Amino acid sequence: MKLGLPDGTRACLFDMDGVLTDTASVHAAAWKQMFDEFLGPEREPFDIHRDYDDYVDGKPREDGTRSFLASRGIEVDEVTITLLSDRKNALVQVKIAELGVKVFDGSVAYVRAATAAGLKTAVVSASANTHQVLAAAGIDDLFHVVIDGIVAKRRDLAGKPAPDTYLAAAHDLGVEPGEAAVFEDAQAGVAAGRAGGFHPVVGVDRVGQAEELRQHGAHLVVKDLSELLEPS
Repeated sequence: MKLGLPDGTRACLFDMDGVLTDTASVHAAAWKQMFDEFLGPEREPFDIHRDYDDYVDGKPREDGTRSFLASRGIEVDEVTITLLSDRKNALVQVKIAELGVKVFDGSVAYVRAATAAGLKTAVVSASANTHQVLAAAGIDDLFHVVIDGIVAKRRDLAGKPAPDTYLAAAHDLGVEPGEAAVFEDAQAGVAAGRAGGFHPVVGVDRVGQAEELRQHGAHLVVKDLSELLEPS
């Protein structure tokens, strides 16, 4: 099976939420519930599409919290940032337990095809729940390396849009950035892949933001990874 990647590609690095698993909507709902509780009825509520895409998607929780509050001109101390971020994480865990985890079948087929072709694979996610989600989805055995929010904190890696977490995954896999493809649905993640010198950076457009993904550095944009697969 052809993967639609340049010759010389040795690894595939995948974001999780929105690329492999249909959990971006769960995260968006958790962000909205947390922020709306904080904002109260006097302020404009969190927009589950615009605010999610522009300020929190793909970023570490505390960075997302800071980014959104700054967009509203709201100043709080770091203790409050941590409390709000922890509240969002608790809501995500509840929603995952209640709703389970769905995968994008085209993405799973692509990962399996990449592995069959001898490519190394990694998940690079800001989520601290990455292992829990992958296990719940039944795909935790498909990846050689996982760089998640817990690993990033332990290694003091800057979150997306900085390229640090993707560079760490490439290092752990033993490949150079130019030998690895990045697959991302978040604008911040696409920017991270491009900043790290990865090629190609594939934008996965699940919510109608193809142009924004290109503007942030995607070399190509698909609606589903199955579009890249071709018979050998």
